[in-house]
Amino acid sequence: MHRTETRHVSVVAHRDKVRALLAPLRTDERVERLPLIDALGRGLAADIMAPLDLPPFANSQMDGFAIRSGDVPDAGAELRVVAPVPAGAAPAELAAGTAAPIMTGAMMPAGADAVVPIEQAVPDSFPAPGEPATVRLPATAAGTYVRGAGSDIRCGDLALRSGTFLGPGQLGLLAALGYADVHVRPRLRVLLVTTGDEVVEPGSPLGPGKIFDSNGTLLASSMAQAGLEVTRAGISTDRPEELAGLLRRHAPAVDLIVTTGGVSKGAYEVVRQAMTGHDVEFTAVAMQPGGPQGIGRFDGVAVLGFPGNPVSCLVSFEMFLRPVLTELFGAPAPRPAVRARLAGPLTSPAAKHQVRRGTLAPDGTVRLEGGDGSHLVHALARSNALVHIPEGTAALAAGDEVEVWIL
Repeated sequence: MHRTETRHVSVVAHRDKVRALLAPLRTDERVERLPLIDALGRGLAADIMAPLDLPPFANSQMDGFAIRSGDVPDAGAELRVVAPVPAGAAPAELAAGTAAPIMTGAMMPAGADAVVPIEQAVPDSFPAPGEPATVRLPATAAGTYVRGAGSDIRCGDLALRSGTFLGPGQLGLLAALGYADVHVRPRLRVLLVTTGDEVVEPGSPLGPGKIFDSNGTLLASSMAQAGLEVTRAGISTDRPEELAGLLRRHAPAVDLIVTTGGVSKGAYEVVRQAMTGHDVEFTAVAMQPGGPQGIGRFDGVAVLGFPGNPVSCLVSFEMFLRPVLTELFGAPAPRPAVRARLAGPLTSPAAKHQVRRGTLAPDGTVRLEGGDGSHLVHALARSNALVHIPEGTAALAAGDEVEVWIL
């Protein structure tokens, strides 16, 4: 039998429940090994230690002349030019009193400890065949324009921590360290079910009392963007036995079931009714929108029941599922959180954590979009941020600071 929680629980407490529900899915048995390019957007499954120094050898930061800094006094000196050092070559040791033309990225010759940019040389070019093989250079301190071996990362240091989101920068580091593939966490398989006799698929005829299903597209795209493998089961009617049968057919092939709608306390709450006999709890979270929530297991498969209003279901995803996916599996990357100043005043129910839609401007102010209604999809589409008004706050003035998550 499903359970009903009568008191309001905090956002943090419910997120903790979601984390506990999904934590068993993080197992080493499901780790995958993928080529780097296929690992984009995944979470790293194990710590990566650097197998070599980066750079692996001291090299030149500029096109110029490699020198022994001690050969050039404060007044400068004329040095004999020796064989150039192209990138990819292993140069001979640099003799005292000489300068070697060197390309950007080329290995520093043994004995050389500085590079003089070609623009500072007289003449300000490399000597051509047949020209006098000398160059006048200014005094240059040791280490100037030299990239030291291991100056980026030392062999044996931690390169990337387990759980790191693998974007282009992280994959580039792995490639620079010589990795061709990497162990990553799996993509969770999610069954997404929208419910309601009043809901029809976009593109279908819209009869009296009917609305188009925006939740399916809204959540499916959010989940795909978050790296989940989403199965859409279409729209279930308000008949509990039909919904239960649909879930039973799909449950063996997925890791998580997410439903929208049917989790409140009304007479036709189909998700509540379909969960009879299963270990699912229905609770009221101290959050607006998105207060009614369901959580538990159906036939042993993790279930999250989100409310049916479009903004409510998206806020539920962003507040509960997305952060837990980031924490447990390294993907998706967390939403950037910044502080912003309100462009205008607002009021909020003091007993709830309110999440409003807003537009963050370049000057660091955030303007609320639409009201606090959970059906305002147009206002959501105009927004680029979620604005957080924490529990215990009843009103804020223009100019007050708030936490903003950038979408």
